[in-house]
Amino acid sequence: MELTKENIQNLRQDYLAAELTEQDIDRNPVVQFQNWFKDAIDAQLYEPNVMTLATSDRFGKPSARIVLLKGVDNDGFVFFTNYESSKGQHLLENPQAALVFFWAELQRQVRVEGVVSKVADEVSDAYFHSRPAGSQIGALASPQSKVIGDRSLLETKVTELTAQYTGREIPRPLNWGGYLVEPTKIEFWQGRSSRLHDRIVYELIDGSWIINRLAP
Repeated sequence: MELTKENIQNLRQDYLAAELTEQDIDRNPVVQFQNWFKDAIDAQLYEPNVMTLATSDRFGKPSARIVLLKGVDNDGFVFFTNYESSKGQHLLENPQAALVFFWAELQRQVRVEGVVSKVADEVSDAYFHSRPAGSQIGALASPQSKVIGDRSLLETKVTELTAQYTGREIPRPLNWGGYLVEPTKIEFWQGRSSRLHDRIVYELIDGSWIINRLAP
């Protein structure tokens, strides 16, 4: 099919899978998220923990990328990365972030806004050593977000590190670890027919979650 403006404008789906009402939700947004996340797992969606992470630098210039959720509880949402990457630099300058989960097959979206901090070293250590050895070596080898001459430099470094640590514990790099996004706002979006979507938002105000419905 030829790609035209009209073709793009006419891409649309009607959403009929479910509804979201105030009577059905949990009063705790993290529990509500966990319920929806379980639905995504039960539906056998491909990588349901995929999320968009949006950050901005000290000047407010935004950037977004896909990362993987690796933990969620009442403290917040956890992901892991290189602290010296572009997102790590952003979070050093401006420790706030937004997350977006989109589960197309369930016609659902969750948006999270919150304050970001590093997790404890022991949490990063435990997760790092739970990863496959190849992923551990990759974290050691890659100067994430830095310019490199070509891929062969990475491959050579991986080969060297693999030989160095064969039969030995691979140390977690000090510049690699986890971040916790402590939510201050979480919105649940359920697609509905004719674009009259359901949107329920939780906002943390004076230590309590306030729940409202938003117009689509």
